[in-house]
Amino acid sequence: MRLTELEHYTCALLDTARYRDYSPNGLQIEGRPEVNKIVTGVTASLALIEQAIAQGADAILVHHGYFWKNEDARIVGVKRARIKSLLERDISLFGFHLPLDAHPELGNNAQLGRRLGFEIEGWSGEQNLIAYGRVPEPFTLSALSARIAERLGRTPLAIGDAARPIQRIAWCSGGAQGYFETAAALGVDAYLTGEASEQNVHFARESGVAFIAAGHHATERYGIQALGEHLAAHFDLAHEFIEISNPV
Repeated sequence: MRLTELEHYTCALLDTARYRDYSPNGLQIEGRPEVNKIVTGVTASLALIEQAIAQGADAILVHHGYFWKNEDARIVGVKRARIKSLLERDISLFGFHLPLDAHPELGNNAQLGRRLGFEIEGWSGEQNLIAYGRVPEPFTLSALSARIAERLGRTPLAIGDAARPIQRIAWCSGGAQGYFETAAALGVDAYLTGEASEQNVHFARESGVAFIAAGHHATERYGIQALGEHLAAHFDLAHEFIEISNPV
């Protein structure tokens, strides 16, 4: 298929124009005009690019791409090595940040909720990035943490009373610890995100709302996979998700 068709379809699917974001969404590095195989991954690291090259990818789609707001604009060092590898092999790079977090079916939050068995009741917060709903059955914080560890393959950091029952929960993948107070105002028993900040501990203790940090990478693996699978089925493309281990 044509690269331009892939770009237009995917940007329309994720409604990228609707979002105020920290990096450009859509095509970031232009490669060859025809696409037969796509590779997806969380972050456009050199390790991902090298594996995509080995797999014969024509385009790479990631959640964390390039050209972030306020970053050094120079193409030097690590950035040069990554972009050089893409340009030399004529491979395109797509980045989808907030639009991929928020998509109600393919997005990180929707897919994370599905993987953990959460029932989504609605969306809230800035640009509707916070999902909220119910757990499938009442869990203690300790039991919910064990479920998350089993399903994500990573032991989460859980702040709160380990024996407290959790029924209502809000979540937002990645580095969304700054939304904790907004999520707590929804009347939930717990808030799950990827990362933690020092002040989150105090707010959890004082508010009684449990805080769970399950890993930035671990909570954002599933949206990009779902997007790749959708595109592969829609356009009859070859697709492979490549996992690059990240403990954060």
